[in-house]
Amino acid sequence: MNRKILLVEDEEDLSLTLADRLENEGYAVEAAMDGETAVEMGVNGSYDLIILDVMLPRKNGFDVCRDLRQKNITIPILMLTAKGETIDKVIGLKLGA
Repeated sequence: MNRKILLVEDEEDLSLTLADRLENEGYAVEAAMDGETAVEMGVNGSYDLIILDVMLPRKNGFDVCRDLRQKNITIPILMLTAKGETIDKVIGLKLGA
């Protein structure tokens, strides 16, 4: 059985590239392009991992992470960001990534 990943990335080209590479490694990938959709999919889906961009439309990745954790979703979350500040890393970890 393939491991299932929710990929949350609003840049379509990057999302397609990441999904393609993950699928080539044997993972099943479902994608969300914005934060609100990501929360809905994370709550209603069954995933082994969520790969979550920080800068998203409709709800940022930090808020998505917080909302999922508040809804007792314990799926591991790997956050991706172009932000390099230590505070961004700390925030992500404190929110449950």
